[in-house]
Amino acid sequence: MPPVVTTAVLLTLSNVFMTFAWYAHLKDLRGSPWIIAALVSWGIALFEYLLQVPANRVGYGTLSLGQLKIMQEVIALSVFVPFAVLYMRERLTLDYLWAGLCLVAAAWFIFRSR
Repeated sequence: MPPVVTTAVLLTLSNVFMTFAWYAHLKDLRGSPWIIAALVSWGIALFEYLLQVPANRVGYGTLSLGQLKIMQEVIALSVFVPFAVLYMRERLTLDYLWAGLCLVAAAWFIFRSR
């Protein structure tokens, strides 16, 4: 598998764990003390790092540091929006579209010389 594809797949999986680690406790552990939420989140985040670190190591060299970061941000929003709508039951607004368009522009700028 090409390094860019491997990086994208690993970053996508990493972002699924990251999103749950950062935000799922707001729904699932709402009545628990914050320290419990933090410990659970750290446990989930371990799996994020087990995917994110190799993703960056595979991608770096083929992609620049800026390209890796923008790729991660595009993937993060692509994972976050379905999570917010489907899991957290947030309303989908046009603000998600505008944020996505800003990231498309960022990706275009950072990848245009590739």
